[in-house]
Amino acid sequence: MNPYQKQFNLPKSPYFLSHSVGCLPKVSEQALHDNYLKPWKQQGGDAWPTWMGVIDHFHHQLATLLDGKADDFCAQVNLSSALTKILVAMSQNSDKKIVLMHADAFPSMGFVVDALSSAGLQLQLIESQRSASDPEAWREAICNNTLACLITHVHSNTGVLSPVQEIAELCKERGVFSIVDIAQSAGIIPISLRQWQVDCVIGSCVKWLCGGPGAGYLWINADVLPSLKPSDVGWFSHQDPFEFDIRHFDYAESAMRFMGGTPSIAPFAVAATSIGCMLEIGIDTIFQHNRKLLSYVLNSIDTANIKPVNLDANGGTLCLTLEKYNAIKTAKLLTEQHCFFDQRANTLRLSLHIYNDVQEAAQIIDALNATSL
Repeated sequence: MNPYQKQFNLPKSPYFLSHSVGCLPKVSEQALHDNYLKPWKQQGGDAWPTWMGVIDHFHHQLATLLDGKADDFCAQVNLSSALTKILVAMSQNSDKKIVLMHADAFPSMGFVVDALSSAGLQLQLIESQRSASDPEAWREAICNNTLACLITHVHSNTGVLSPVQEIAELCKERGVFSIVDIAQSAGIIPISLRQWQVDCVIGSCVKWLCGGPGAGYLWINADVLPSLKPSDVGWFSHQDPFEFDIRHFDYAESAMRFMGGTPSIAPFAVAATSIGCMLEIGIDTIFQHNRKLLSYVLNSIDTANIKPVNLDANGGTLCLTLEKYNAIKTAKLLTEQHCFFDQRANTLRLSLHIYNDVQEAAQIIDALNATSL
């Protein structure tokens, strides 16, 4: 019996979808009531000090998780909104126009740049034939007109892990902003923002952090922050939100300048507690558990007809690309066992979190080996 399973609300059958939505920690349900609903019931509009404490706690939890400072984080609705704010702010004082990312980045990131073409920004892609984990592909693609590189730490459809620090150093050499998407890595891959020394990070809590949708965030390097003045502002972007002088606005000295107007509270009440749950278990513990299960699967299946997976350069998800017939047959077997998983074309996506166990990994092995006979 996996001792961590009792801490989560789990479906009755194997759940391999943590790359999509992580399972709800049981403590987070109570936190939603205690930190959001109860103050609302008892205090009405006077609940705001408690509610803003939720946002502050969320930032501090992220700082502990990612080895950063709370003042450099700002809660966001999602990554797309965060990226839009960052790119607009970056472009205001620069003649550079190109935003570079790999073609395997999450499509929403590309959509953001395309929508900013009216502001003069241009999307440039490193094609999929070049690995996102190859720093040389980035070195060759960066040019004198590159404003920023969007580095996907873990790619959702391939599992490929990018060497963030190495790519960020290339960016620094060329005077290019580095932005890192950690949506698929936060909560499963140990991350140190102090070590990375990138310019910006965007992420969410819905996946491996098990914090639900709506709890996104951005982090801005303190050395870069003073130069970035977002256009999407509101009273919570103000250094003194309660000044209430329509003729006077000062950007917050912290990353809160990216907050905008009145924030949602409920998503962050859930997410802050979920992050706390992960911290209590330990990200290193979660990572090692994941590696143990992924290694067990890869060492127990016939990989002759499967695209090779290098665990040293892979996130927490097994993205197994099979021949079409085998993909269909394996998916059918897993579906018949009521397993939760998904697929993109001929690639099965299977994530193994702290609440998965060896018996569930064995079901993956059995399904894959049955199709190779």
